[in-house]
Amino acid sequence: MQKFPMTGRGLQRLEDELRKLKSEERPAIIRAIAEARSHGDLSENAEYTAARERQSFIEGRILELEEILSSVEVIDPSSLSGDQVKFGAQVKLVDEETDKEATYQIVGVYEADIKAGLLSVSSPLAKSLIGKKKGDSVSVPAPGGDRTYEILGISYS
Repeated sequence: MQKFPMTGRGLQRLEDELRKLKSEERPAIIRAIAEARSHGDLSENAEYTAARERQSFIEGRILELEEILSSVEVIDPSSLSGDQVKFGAQVKLVDEETDKEATYQIVGVYEADIKAGLLSVSSPLAKSLIGKKKGDSVSVPAPGGDRTYEILGISYS
């Protein structure tokens, strides 16, 4: 079975989502289906159809989360160190073309959120950063042509 690396924060977020789906969303949709059924003819009942579709989505997401959570390998970035980029690292970069700086933490696939600075370990940028050191430059394929970044700093916290 494939193990998915994840930070403790990412694991907590997925566990919270699963708990909410099971304890709040699932019971609410069951009530909504019962309410829609009470309105009579199900074949022309849009509320019933929408509630069943929502139930299908919720049940599918519960199964997906349970599968992911059964295959998680939690890695604590604060227990890591070194001068090379690896999973869990906070990496400060500068775009060599625009001089724009950004900081990303390399995290698991299921916890990535680029707007929050959480970069998936399977992304092209993260793949190019793994194993590199401060001062190294990396080239990353991008839709508008390759982008080059210099690593300004690496930390594990």
